Amino acid sequence: MDATRFREIATPAVHWNSAVRALWYDGQGDWTTAHDQVQDDNSADGAWVHAYLHRVEGDQFNASYWYRRAGRTLPAKTLALRDEWTHLVQALVKE
Repeated sequence: MDATRFREIATPAVHWNSAVRALWYDGQGDWTTAHDQVQDDNSADGAWVHAYLHRVEGDQFNASYWYRRAGRTLPAKTLALRDEWTHLVQALVKE
């Protein structure tokens, strides 16, 4: 899905999994609710979004842990957070 269109959705859809809901809340500027959505999600996608959220928070140690749990590598510091968010939306949001 296009990230701009995803951000403009008025409310999260009922059928979205916790990782997608977390992305939506983060896109709305609500980090705390986003984090709450994936806190107990043990899926690879949940761990990936959880990792990203800790990167947003600035907690590289915790982010590294969650990227490993997701089977992914911590992105280079040069990857802008908004670009990672867009990539996550494109990868995880199914229309």
